[in-house]
Amino acid sequence: MSGSGSRSREKTCCGRCCTLLVSLGVVVLIYWAIFQPHQIRARVDYAELSNLTVSNSSSSAAAVAVSYHVAVNLSLYNPSKRVNIYYDTLDAELRYRGAVLSPDATATAAASPAEFYQRRKAEQVVSLVFDGKGVAVPGDDVGKQLEREVKAGVKLDVELHVDARVRYVFGSIKIRQKPTVWCALSIPVPSTAGGMGILGSGDWCWVKYR
Repeated sequence: MSGSGSRSREKTCCGRCCTLLVSLGVVVLIYWAIFQPHQIRARVDYAELSNLTVSNSSSSAAAVAVSYHVAVNLSLYNPSKRVNIYYDTLDAELRYRGAVLSPDATATAAASPAEFYQRRKAEQVVSLVFDGKGVAVPGDDVGKQLEREVKAGVKLDVELHVDARVRYVFGSIKIRQKPTVWCALSIPVPSTAGGMGILGSGDWCWVKYR
């Protein structure tokens, strides 16, 4: 009898827990429907390229080594009318035709501010700074294409990828999301060795939630 009573109490506790979880889920859905948080929007307002050099990589005959300094002003906009957003982390990297130009071992990316609070219908400009020192770009096709673009002295086509961790806040409820921002940048190659290429874009970026 005692075993039967114990199982009955366990079933009751499990049933209460399930009911509570379902109730919380319904409340969150109701809040979500009422407040209707929208996906963030992003655009590149400004980008500059300097200290750009390309040479043969010492690690592989088929690779080239690139050094550079890239600074980007990324504008993030919260279009929601009632929902505020906490930005907890921003992890950014530069890519060229799929090859990462900013691996941790040879380059660093710094974001300022690193984390911030964004009110509804508000915009925040984030400064991203990349410094690459002898980053190896592997492969005959990718590496040689990068070398040709730089030597042509017209523009450098790179991609900016930003993985963010955010919290949508409405009332006392917070919902975590992981948006990814992707931006295509065509930055003019500096005409002189110590020069600077500047891009004033304003083009909207692509945003996807994971």
